[in-house]
Amino acid sequence: MIELEGLTKRYGEKLAVDNLTFTVRPGTVTGFLGPNGAGKSTTMRMILGLDHPTAGNVRVDGRRYQELKDPLTYMGALLDAKAVHGGRSAYNHLLCLAQSNGIPDRRVHEVLDTVGLTPVARKKAKGFSLGMSQRLGIAAALLGDPRILMFDEPVNGLDPEGIHWIRGLMKSLAAQGRTVFVSSHLMSEMALTADHLVVIGQGRLLADTSMADFIERNSRCYVRIRTPERERLLDVLSTAGITAVEQDGGLLEVEDGEAERIGELAARHRVVLHELSSRQSSLEEAFMQLTAGSVEYHAHTGQAERAGQAGQTGQAGQAEPAAAPVQPAVADMKKES
Repeated sequence: MIELEGLTKRYGEKLAVDNLTFTVRPGTVTGFLGPNGAGKSTTMRMILGLDHPTAGNVRVDGRRYQELKDPLTYMGALLDAKAVHGGRSAYNHLLCLAQSNGIPDRRVHEVLDTVGLTPVARKKAKGFSLGMSQRLGIAAALLGDPRILMFDEPVNGLDPEGIHWIRGLMKSLAAQGRTVFVSSHLMSEMALTADHLVVIGQGRLLADTSMADFIERNSRCYVRIRTPERERLLDVLSTAGITAVEQDGGLLEVEDGEAERIGELAARHRVVLHELSSRQSSLEEAFMQLTAGSVEYHAHTGQAERAGQAGQTGQAGQAEPAAAPVQPAVADMKKES
């Protein structure tokens, strides 16, 4: 279990995390969502003790991460897939982590096989693609067979097979009663993976709820209709006190309507229907609705062409500052040749 209480982080004038309080519980995949700059990575770094909070506290199984003996046996984390010594092989990288945390050497072979890197175990990490680096980072997180797993954007760089694999892995870990905490910008993937959501914006908690409740509370429900007799149906619905809004392509939409009632009305008046379906907004649409006022970095369509021209002439825009690529239990081992 991961418990945050009043967690706050300030960098000078910038309030990156603002009084966050929530609990990540075992037995479920908890998605961690928020726009760019919302404070997700900073929060994860504070959970691991890589950044010190300005106020508040965070506990991993009731203790601070720094207080855990052999921490990889309690919690495994992937924050930066490229936070690996480039001159070290995948096998030696994992072996170093295992030996520093009292983990048997045989476990290295097991996790390499789990993530599909056994054929390249002796190759140096500097030659790995982003997808291969992600797999190595996931292997490091699994190395201590921990009760708690935390992943920051784990599907970046993975091919479709890899995305399907990591989705199944996270679900199976949660089914074993482990705590799984994962951030991602891929809403479609999160909708298939997470059972519970924690959403933040500008460092503040916006939602802490189940996936189903989040979508229900932050999305619209409507009935979509297609008919070759649109005017007749509009008259029928209007007489029944139902307001239908005309959309492009001849579609009609009824907000918060009941498909059964509309179907019965159409049948009673012998109106032909080509489509009658109940619709609900996707996770992405619900997320956009909730976080609309918390987006810090806006792109403007009218400036896209100028931005492209600037890139061609070598003028770089400023992006969100990246956190230092440090991985727990790795920073003090970079001297290996």
